[in-house]
Amino acid sequence: MDERYSRQVLFPGIGKEGQEKIRKKHVLIIGAGALGSGSAEVLARSGVGKLTIIDRDYVEASNLQRQQLYTEEDVAEKLPKAAAAEKRLRAINSDVEIRAIIGDATPELLEELVAGVDLMMDATDNFETRMAMNDVSQKYTIPWIYGACVGSYGMSFSIIPRKTPCLNCLLRSIPLQGLTCDTGGIISPAVQMVIAHQTAEALKILVEDWDAVRTSFVSFDLWRNEYTSLKMSKAKFAGCLSCGEERTYPYLDYENMTKTTVLCGRDTVQIRPAAASEISLERLAGQLSSLGYVVKGNPYLLSVEMGDERMVIFQDGRALVHGTKDLTHAKSIYQRILG
Repeated sequence: MDERYSRQVLFPGIGKEGQEKIRKKHVLIIGAGALGSGSAEVLARSGVGKLTIIDRDYVEASNLQRQQLYTEEDVAEKLPKAAAAEKRLRAINSDVEIRAIIGDATPELLEELVAGVDLMMDATDNFETRMAMNDVSQKYTIPWIYGACVGSYGMSFSIIPRKTPCLNCLLRSIPLQGLTCDTGGIISPAVQMVIAHQTAEALKILVEDWDAVRTSFVSFDLWRNEYTSLKMSKAKFAGCLSCGEERTYPYLDYENMTKTTVLCGRDTVQIRPAAASEISLERLAGQLSSLGYVVKGNPYLLSVEMGDERMVIFQDGRALVHGTKDLTHAKSIYQRILG
């Protein structure tokens, strides 16, 4: 066994057999922000065989306080988080196969990505995506690990299809929706604690030690010195449309996905075109420059400015309109710049 993993192999819960299982597994991480970048690093260092990471955003200065894979250079270059994560993870462990996807985790894309995936990690910032993950998990029998944090508070729960309640079931018992934004700020130790919970469960699942997987919902507040663990077996609901007896997977309907979204905790609106199509950033940069816009870019995106208006455009036609939470205003800027 590679000396790199010798200390992990010495741990009785993993051992040589467990390490070999980890090496053969494929993990899909949705979101490459605080939780996603931290989980990706732990799993890469642990020797997982393949990591697929999807994220729709790029690195900004405010990320550096808690998103451990990124640097000031990534900020200066406006690198998409998925691309920056891929670069750093390859430097950490070249034996791990890394696939980075710069885009929105729509139900359609998630269903394309899960072939061959052994585990999904929740590192997103919105419940729309989480509910799609939850339905994908139930439809294709793939475990996933929920995680969220804000302020000094965090939570985690492992969802195992056919065994545990799903996220849709949990929402009947625990009010989770109000804890998805970082508008109240966040401290890095809270992020690290959630990452520790999520990745510990991930390792148990990857080595197939199902008896060790935590079945309780955990939450904590590091500032108030509070820790809670709730048994959730009774939360499983027979009538659940995601995991119940007559499941319909309602959150996999692409038409139910919002095309225009205010990004969590920011004066930024994401606009996603009805149909994704790859655009020529070089040609678009030339067109916008000739119209008087200040255009900067890299191989992944364009940053476009004129006066108080600022927009970032990705190759798949998505755009982030900065400086507003008004969906109508954001759409008008999008249409004026992209026609």
